[in-house]
Amino acid sequence: MRKVVVEAYLADWKDRFEEEAVLLKTIFGTEIQRIHHIGSTSVDGLSAKPIIDMMPVVRDISKIDHFNKAMIANGYEPKGENGLPGRRYFQKGGNDRTHHVHMYEVGNPGIERHLAFRDYLNTHPNVKKKYGDLKESLARQFPYNIESYINGKEQLASGIERDALRWYKAADKSERTQ
Repeated sequence: MRKVVVEAYLADWKDRFEEEAVLLKTIFGTEIQRIHHIGSTSVDGLSAKPIIDMMPVVRDISKIDHFNKAMIANGYEPKGENGLPGRRYFQKGGNDRTHHVHMYEVGNPGIERHLAFRDYLNTHPNVKKKYGDLKESLARQFPYNIESYINGKEQLASGIERDALRWYKAADKSERTQ
């Protein structure tokens, strides 16, 4: 059984992202357009489960399954869409996970959703603190129940996502009109 661990922010999470990004670029080559650091470990100062979430944006999502053997050889477990159509998902580290890879094809709305959430938390310190405090509390309350941990933060996370998307789209629109 996996323990739910939420740690204070560590600056080395960015380095761990960069190191793994090099590996993914080596595996997928020109199929990858860009790799984003997403999730809580990408937000400066936010407490998080110490699992690096990565989002490679690829040219053609239908080609990604051809790389499963190479991903397995590098410690990843392919999970297919894993409940989200148009995504390919990989986990590394088994019960002691170190990385999650969420792959989307250029233009998939999941890209904007992840970037908006990250950028909103990075620019709204009060929301970031509220979210981090809740995650820490839930990890203490449900140390061996990941479903309860996830369900406990769902309402706040959904509200943040809704506000983040509105904010992200308004910021993008104002940049286009300048």
